[in-house]
Amino acid sequence: MAKKYCYLFSEGDANMRELLGGKGANLAEMTKIGLPVPQGFTISTEACTQYYDDGRKINDDIMSEIMSYVEKMEEINGKKFGDLENPLLVSVRSGARASMPGMMDTILNLGLNDDVVAAMIKQNPTPEFERFVYDSYRRFIQMFSDVVMEVGKKYFEELIDKMKAERGVVYDVELTAADLKELAEQFKAEYKSKIGSDFPSDPKVQLNEAIKAVFRSWDNPRANVYRRDNDIPYSWGTAVNVMPMVFGNLNDNSGTGVAFTRDPATGEKKLMGEFLTNAQGEDVVAGVRTPMPISQMAEKFPQAYSDFIKVCDNLETHYRDMQDMEFTVENGKLYMLQCRNGKRTAQAALKIACDLVDEGMRTEQEAVAMIDPRNLDTLLHPQFDAKALKASKPIGKGLGASPGAACGKVVFTADDAEAWNKRGEKVVLVRLETSPEDITGMKAAQGILTVRGGMTSHAAVVARGMGTCCVSGCSEIVMDEANKKFALDGKVFNEGDYISIDGSTGNIYEGVIDTVDAQIAGEFGRIMGWADKYRVLKVRTNADTPTDAKKARELGAEGIGLCRTEHMFFDPDRIAAFREMICSDTVEEREAALAKILPMQQADFEKLYEALEGNPVTIRFLDPPLHEFVPTEEADIEALAKAQGKSVETIKAIIASLHEFNPMMGHRGCRLAVTYPEIAKMQTRAVIRAAINVKNAHPDWNITPEIMIPLVGEVKELKFVKDIVVEVADEEIKNAGADLKYQVGTMIEIPRAALTADDIAKEAEFFCFGTNDLTQMTFGFSRDDAGKFLTAYYDAKIFENDPFAKLDQVGVGKLMDMAVKMGKAVRPEMHIGICGEHGGDPTSVEFCHKLGMDYVSCSPFRVPIARLAAAQAAIKDMQ
Repeated sequence: MAKKYCYLFSEGDANMRELLGGKGANLAEMTKIGLPVPQGFTISTEACTQYYDDGRKINDDIMSEIMSYVEKMEEINGKKFGDLENPLLVSVRSGARASMPGMMDTILNLGLNDDVVAAMIKQNPTPEFERFVYDSYRRFIQMFSDVVMEVGKKYFEELIDKMKAERGVVYDVELTAADLKELAEQFKAEYKSKIGSDFPSDPKVQLNEAIKAVFRSWDNPRANVYRRDNDIPYSWGTAVNVMPMVFGNLNDNSGTGVAFTRDPATGEKKLMGEFLTNAQGEDVVAGVRTPMPISQMAEKFPQAYSDFIKVCDNLETHYRDMQDMEFTVENGKLYMLQCRNGKRTAQAALKIACDLVDEGMRTEQEAVAMIDPRNLDTLLHPQFDAKALKASKPIGKGLGASPGAACGKVVFTADDAEAWNKRGEKVVLVRLETSPEDITGMKAAQGILTVRGGMTSHAAVVARGMGTCCVSGCSEIVMDEANKKFALDGKVFNEGDYISIDGSTGNIYEGVIDTVDAQIAGEFGRIMGWADKYRVLKVRTNADTPTDAKKARELGAEGIGLCRTEHMFFDPDRIAAFREMICSDTVEEREAALAKILPMQQADFEKLYEALEGNPVTIRFLDPPLHEFVPTEEADIEALAKAQGKSVETIKAIIASLHEFNPMMGHRGCRLAVTYPEIAKMQTRAVIRAAINVKNAHPDWNITPEIMIPLVGEVKELKFVKDIVVEVADEEIKNAGADLKYQVGTMIEIPRAALTADDIAKEAEFFCFGTNDLTQMTFGFSRDDAGKFLTAYYDAKIFENDPFAKLDQVGVGKLMDMAVKMGKAVRPEMHIGICGEHGGDPTSVEFCHKLGMDYVSCSPFRVPIARLAAAQAAIKDMQ
């Protein structure tokens, strides 16, 4: 039997979302439960996929099936396409399986032409009806031209505005039938001037072109961006829904509206919505006229309103979730055109989920599964005031690298950010890219904007850890750091000018947009309590300071999965001593310089152990290449030369010698400890002494330091460094007469480490996947430079996501799976986690759950996201 591509609404149901798309499945479900839905049919998502496979053509078999379903629809409705006695007019709407509001295209009033218009008016020659017919006709010409033929909407809007000005009226509804007839003629002339041929009059040609346009819109730029942001695979395709028109613009006894069964902003249980009389659906959404609140519909259309209230109750009870509905009233009769689970704010999502449990409509597990973990970000960071944001137009866009909203005066250096902040100024730090020495300026800024770098660039990672808003990789910016200015969207911004940035969307705005502080409602704790009850994966945090650690603990972290010790070296008190170590000539000189840092590192670790109160702490030994620590400013170079008793030229020669062609694959990680064992010795002393002191102060706490050796690719390399660590640690424990257990493990971030994980597990007591580096080395491209070419990869459909933001489960995932299995086979008791940025991405967390890992670790503000995602992965397993 040939494959079926078309389904009447009476042939489907809500479970057929993959085939019929969300809109088609819900129209079928509403039909099934007896709601008033105009009866049409759905062209499946498989037809869309076939359209692309056939080189963007609808093949003859599918077209003939579509036309046979048009005949079935004509029969059901007692009207015919192009018929002059009883013409059938239809809407053609997109409908992907995941809701993509406003991303794809819709055409209304299809089937009209000059003959049909004349015949309809002849049957009912009243001025009111004549006006309705011409209104529908001019709308159709405009929509068809815009959506199908890609003639810009603006040309038609200009003609409407010109006519309103000539007639001395403000609203479209004030134009007469004669005006609209003239407008339709003008529209057809505009179409011909732009396309070079007459507007198509055959309804079947119109339908064919409209269906192709909806399929085409699956691949339009805004749909592609939305899909990437919302994890919707390109391969899904969109369905097309063809349904008979019902007319909200028929007369003053007709209208159209959009409503929610609960408030999508707060979650409050009350009907919310808007309604317009004598209008079609796009008028409500487009804001052409100001609609009235849904409650006023009761006065205007009492019967339709009463029916609508029953439908709302029916739908919410049926779907057990808040519904977003579109409807039309034609001559006082209600028709349902769409329903879907409504989009909502994070605050509303939590309240609705809890209320549905209290109302007995959902279980705790279902409530947890209902919430999109990514939305929790907005609860934990300041956001722009919604009204102010609506009135603002972005001047540029980068990557939304760290959520939240920030507004402040532009500064170009970390030092200026600090200085301006000290005098009470709010600033946004704008840099080509950030480096570790910018950390103090990043802390002082409200937000960070960079020209280069991706989702795992230094700026992005550090900003997420601090909970600071960050937009990275806005390559449209033309930077002039020397003169402290940049150009964007044709405007020059100087130091001190105000900008606003949105770290969730990546949008950049000129001037000041008001922000509102984050609010964590009581429902947050309740949902998180349920999530913790069902999840299996532990959730730790990546934290380098006691402040970050405390914040993460407040947000539910159960330990530290990654403490990057290098961030502690950039403190002005320590950087000088560390630079001395780098520029030393002998082991003794290096040890003397490191001895100055030892008490400071020890104090840092003590504070971290205190903040974690006996929960596990994993401390990664020094990882970055040494060139990141050396001075670049002349004054700093001179100060270092003086401290070392060396000439400036000698220091500059040392700095030059540290330069590497590919530093991310250079002298860093465990290679530093192999070359300079004294660094590993100093760090081991600091870790062990801190642990002993805190254990003595809190005998009831379980303090078991986890020392993590980074960038291991060969077991002998790990053994070499581990032997140093063990010798020093055992000596410290013995000298202190303490009873302290500790573990030495490694990061799996080089593909060779994953491939030889069984050997490495003979030495490593735990594994932690550093997926930022593992992704970088598996794909073979730099995470800081990939942003320059990844857009071309998205456009060519080679990649659907940034592999640094969303874990590549096929390649990198295969290495991880292999390492987990081989590691556990050698050492069954070893714990395995992930501490790359993927640890806070919901789909990556689910993958870690499937691999049987023990924990994920992420930046403090992503801890709730990881907790919820881990619970959802476990709940999915139970089903």
